[in-house]
Amino acid sequence: MADDPDTDAPEKLPASTVDEAVRLTRLARNAVDENEAAAHRERRAARLEEYGFTARVREEENGETLVCHPAEWLEDGVVDFTAVENTDRATEVPLSGRGEQGTWEDAEAENRTIVEAVREQDGAIHAKNARAFADFMGNHYAAPIADARATHIQEALREYYPRNAWPTDEQWAVVVESLRRTFEKTEPRQSVDSETG
Repeated sequence: MADDPDTDAPEKLPASTVDEAVRLTRLARNAVDENEAAAHRERRAARLEEYGFTARVREEENGETLVCHPAEWLEDGVVDFTAVENTDRATEVPLSGRGEQGTWEDAEAENRTIVEAVREQDGAIHAKNARAFADFMGNHYAAPIADARATHIQEALREYYPRNAWPTDEQWAVVVESLRRTFEKTEPRQSVDSETG
């Protein structure tokens, strides 16, 4: 459900909505026919419309990027830059990230298994943090958690987590421990101590 209707549109999209937009975009790109692709794009549009946002895919030399931004920025289908007051409201997610290993579907299947292991062994709060990191690795790099490097951990903790994961105070308090427990369930094991100290 979107924010309270008596308030303005949210400054940023919820992380879950961004992740769903990315998922539907990937499904549309991989669809076997145009009708299926169009259906995924329509579902994406409907989900974003709940928050007053829209999306487009920007083509670049190194791949494509999904851009989600307030619909109010558009004038006849084109971004009116005079209407853009705060560019931070937009969210950009590379669809072909740096260091991409295989497909998003492969990465998500592996990451889902790890998140469920965290949930079973360590509880819901750690699993929520593991899920946030899995979404970061999958949606931004199409890579499994096990492929994370120091730069990925830094980016996730300093940029993605506070801006996109919307963590509770309880999640914030244990995020480093959550990542430690998450990486214990991968091969090779990663260390977050030096990245968060």
